[in-house]
Parts: sequence; structure tokens; C-alpha cells
Amino acid sequence: MNNQNSGFVVFDKIDKSYDGEVLVVKNLNLNISKGEFVTMLGPSGSGKTTTLMMLAGFETPTNGEIYLQDQPISKIPPYEREIGMVFQNYALFPHMTVQENLSFPLEVRKMSKSEVQDKVKKALDMVELGDFGTRFPAQLSGGQQQRVALARALVFEPRLVLMDEPLGALDKNLREQMQYEIKHIHERIGITVVYVTHDQSEALTMSNRIAVFNDGVVQQLSTPDILYEKPENSFVAQFIGENNRMTGSIKEIEGDYCKVDLDGGGSVQALKVNVNSVGEKTQLSVRPERVTINEKQNGTINQFKGSIKELIYLGDHIRARLEVCGNDEFIVKIPNEGNIELKQGTEIVVSWEPKDIRALDYSN
Repeated sequence: MNNQNSGFVVFDKIDKSYDGEVLVVKNLNLNISKGEFVTMLGPSGSGKTTTLMMLAGFETPTNGEIYLQDQPISKIPPYEREIGMVFQNYALFPHMTVQENLSFPLEVRKMSKSEVQDKVKKALDMVELGDFGTRFPAQLSGGQQQRVALARALVFEPRLVLMDEPLGALDKNLREQMQYEIKHIHERIGITVVYVTHDQSEALTMSNRIAVFNDGVVQQLSTPDILYEKPENSFVAQFIGENNRMTGSIKEIEGDYCKVDLDGGGSVQALKVNVNSVGEKTQLSVRPERVTINEKQNGTINQFKGSIKELIYLGDHIRARLEVCGNDEFIVKIPNEGNIELKQGTEIVVSWEPKDIRALDYSN
């Protein structure tokens, strides 16, 4: 492996096919630093779980190599990789107490009894279950079982922890609470985590960086803020957060910006991101919170008339669905400052800055 690829975990030109014909992971190159929390995010069938399973050793790459601390691991069995795993279904031994579940990976490694006791206590305290050691999994709530599964993955001090949709079985409030707990544990102990989910808010909350997968390819690898604010293509813009889409054709290109004639009528000034030439079709992306509602036009660019189709009160903000430029699914988020007097059917004016609307690749 050459030095430019050096990282704690390195996927080097990885392909994976189950039938010898269709690639479910395509030419994956990914470097993960020591102590980093990286999430693989994508829809079902995008290749994220297959990638995790290759790192764990449950699947073998068709082409390419995976390195862990500069060591090729594709031919090393899972139990010799020193990797902790947390699954959605917890995978706890039902006939063992919590302590026995945590002791198991240590006893397999032939640790002394006193060392086992010390590590189990430390791991249980880390997940705030110090008093639950003598209980069986069936006597615990879902959230407590998931904490035990997390403690068991950490108890033998692995080089790396992999998590496959670990919070998928929990209810919304508990899931959000566990997101913060996992994030704080990661920050405290500094272990490297590779996490798989299809839940974008989970990925944004917990990760240092997110790899967005689609059709076996990483579409973008960025920090959560860059991924949300600066999507590089139309798939990422649509998959991460709420997004207003409009389509049109490039009329002019000037420096970093372009003028786009909208399919629904009118034209906009947009940031040129993923388009190259005049006449090219483009999909435009603007986030709902970047749109301003005005009472009347004041002559600025990117200003359009619209009408309010629906208002939904969400406490801290109002979600307004508008018809703008022929798009009747145009969403605006209006902060609730106690002075909102909008009504359904009202004609209004919306505007946004050219830097906030991104001209991306065109996709149906």
C-alpha cells in the first residue's frame, strides 16, 4: 500500500459482487482516521451494509483490499481482527446474565478472572448499567439491552467498533437519547467507530464525517455541515434534509454563477456546482430555511410571486407549502417569532440569495 492511502482504516479499490455480474459496491476508496466516527448513510440496497460486513470479515471483497492499521485484513477471519460489533437485534445471549454476556469475549481471550471482573465493571459503568450485572437480557428494556450490546462491543478494548443500524428497533425518544449517549461515549474514549444507518438525522447528529452511498458508490464524503450546506450532486441534496427542487436549462455562465431558465417559467441566478455548459439541463436545490417570505417585490434578483397552499404549525417554526414557479410542493420554514399572520390562499413573494441555490446535475 502506498503512503498516500495511509489511514487507520483504508478501503482500496474495493468491488463486491455476489453473482459475478452485478457490483453492489463499486471501486470504493475510503480512508478513516484513528478516533474518527464515520457513518455510512444511504437507502436500502446502496451498498453500505455490504461495505461494513467486508470490514467485519463476514463478506470478502471481489477486488481490492481493506487495510486496518496498514495491515491487509481480507484474509484474516473476523475473530482475529479485534473489531467490536453492535447489531440492531442486540445479539445478546439470553441464557447469560449481563455480566456473563460481557465476560464472554474476555474469557475467549483467556484473560484472568480479576482482569475480566475489572473490565466488565468498567464497561457497565461506562453505559450507566453498573447495578444491572446480575440481570438477564429478558429483564431489561430495549434501550438497556442496546447499552449492554454496546458495552460488550467495547469491553475487550477493540481496535475498531462497527455498528449496523443499532438504534433501529428503539422508539423515537429513546433512539434520540441513545444517539447522544453513543456520541458522548465515543468522545470520551476516542475509539474509531464505523456506523451504518439509513436515518439522515442520526448520521448528522453523531458523525465526524458521513459517506453517502447510492448504487454501490460513495456520492459524497464530508462533514455533516458541508454535506447539508454544500451537496455536490442532486442525489445528496435530495437525500440529506428537506430540499426544494426546480428544473431548468442553463442560459448563461459567469464565473461561479449561472443564469437558469426555469421549466416552470421565469429565471434564477444560481451557484454553478455541477453544470458545465450553456443549454445543459440542471436540477436546482434550495433549502427551505434559506427562503425568505416578503409582502411585496422590491426588485432584488431571485424574487418570485407565490401562493400559500398549506400551513403547518410545528412549535418553533411554521412549515409553509407554497406554489412557486409551477412547483406546488415548495416548502418554506418560517421561524415562530410570535408575529406570523399568514393565511392559506394568501399571495406572497419569496426570495433567496444566488449563493443559496445550487445548480446540480439533472436527474428525473
